[in-house]
Amino acid sequence: MRFKNFYAPSTKQAPKDATLPSHIFLLRGGFIEQIGAGLYNFLPLGKRVLDKIYSVVKEEMDKSGSLQTDLSFVTPAYLWKESKRYENFGKELLRFKDRKENDFVLGPTHEEAMLSIVKNKITSYKQLPLNLYQIGLKFRDEARPRFGLLRCREFVMKDAYSFHANTDDLDREFELMDKTYRSIFTRLGLDFRVVDADSGAIGGSGSKEFMVLAENGEDDIITCTACDYAANVEVASRAKKTCDKERPEADYSAKFYTPDVKTIKGVADFFKVDEFYTIKAVVKKAIYEDKEKLVLFLLRGCDELQEKKAINACNALELSDASEEELINAGLTPGFIGFINLKKDVEFYIDKELENETQMIMGANEKDYHLVGISVVNLNKDRFKDLVTVKEGDCCKNCGSKLKQSKGIEVGHIFKLGQKYSSAMNATFLDENGKANPFYMGCYGIGVSRLVAVAVEAMHDEKGCIWDKKLAPFVCDIIISNLKDEKAVSYANELYEKLKKEGFDALLDDRDERFGVKINDFELMGFPYAVVLGKGLEKGEVELIERKNLNKNIVKSTELFEILREKLV
Repeated sequence: MRFKNFYAPSTKQAPKDATLPSHIFLLRGGFIEQIGAGLYNFLPLGKRVLDKIYSVVKEEMDKSGSLQTDLSFVTPAYLWKESKRYENFGKELLRFKDRKENDFVLGPTHEEAMLSIVKNKITSYKQLPLNLYQIGLKFRDEARPRFGLLRCREFVMKDAYSFHANTDDLDREFELMDKTYRSIFTRLGLDFRVVDADSGAIGGSGSKEFMVLAENGEDDIITCTACDYAANVEVASRAKKTCDKERPEADYSAKFYTPDVKTIKGVADFFKVDEFYTIKAVVKKAIYEDKEKLVLFLLRGCDELQEKKAINACNALELSDASEEELINAGLTPGFIGFINLKKDVEFYIDKELENETQMIMGANEKDYHLVGISVVNLNKDRFKDLVTVKEGDCCKNCGSKLKQSKGIEVGHIFKLGQKYSSAMNATFLDENGKANPFYMGCYGIGVSRLVAVAVEAMHDEKGCIWDKKLAPFVCDIIISNLKDEKAVSYANELYEKLKKEGFDALLDDRDERFGVKINDFELMGFPYAVVLGKGLEKGEVELIERKNLNKNIVKSTELFEILREKLV
């Protein structure tokens, strides 16, 4: 492509609300433009990157045996009502009516729509398994769209849905998609981790996320320093925590006067013990479809409550903080809450690591009093849940080595949906015994447009983007310093044509612009290599710049093409 015929409107400044490098550089480099809150147009540079990602995803999905489809962006609401998600999904689901007052949604995900394709058409186990995918637009009406393509409202997603006659075959496909996703992200040149994850609003089980490591990642990832254990912090677990400090001793449920001692630190200091031996009470307001109620969570004083785990424990839609007044109205004593002498109508859960613990210290449910010598026994097994936030330095549950915490950005997610949607929508097939059974389903998503931003977050510097050659819109930028230099122009055109003939995406910067503008655009747009044709060409020399580290090398003009051909493969 000749730059004078190309459209890439670069700017020196980005909008004030652009804070992340990917948001700033993609806007400044002319890859995208914003047309509304969370709405972006892909300009030619951005579209070239998007198409490269699309091609890799498509090739690997086709190789796996999945079949490509293209579903309507608009979905009739009755399908969502059948699955019971029309009201439950939340305000992110954009609902609207057409001129005939029929209800529709803009699809944020397509479980219902894809299931409707096979319902009453796939009728026998002999027609299974089947995996259908699409790469297309999705819309989620984010309350606070931000960070450019990382948290926008309209986006391009690859979503696949598989249908099976039994769980064994679903497990097989799940592992195949795991392998396929690893191939996709490896081909895209990304440093990623596969982590255990929560299924979220889509539901199901067997959930894995594919995370690209990046400093500005919005997710915390826990990984083992010795084995391959990795998990999103929302679901991460650890080996049971231990403490070699002296344990407090007292008769069962001995009550101590602890005036104004309302914090875990205060309790530990008062009794001169480690916080490990105290029980922390955290009260949250659990929000359900039709009600709200207070729920009590109890864990070690040295631990922190993991909110997603707490939501799953009590099956709430979300949790919010409870005020002191709400606690008092519920018969709770702020600062002195425990599970003994608790009002019967207060729902509570205890972290599983506390089960069968002895000689613990906990609030007495009475102002200014704590109980010492508590044994966490004789409680319903359903009370015990994994509630803690796993932290760096905790030990791996698999091998006992230390865990570390990193930042990552989710780029892919695979689920075992089971029969959740097929049962709700009465989508069945006849099994080997002639009995009608709901399909066993899997769901597999990749944020295709999000990957454009993720690649920049994973690799950039203060000057701009640094594209891997597998994703770069152009792999080589040929910069002519002086358009009046006929020898340089002739050499540039010859090199450009040779690179094109070899199948390399080259950009010939033949614009009538100052050299400084051209080099700044190269650094901002982040093409892997630049060839600078200047006065050195008189001596048969050209300058080759590698964008990754901005190393500059003088090479012979007669050898340049072979050098580039080797580097660009």
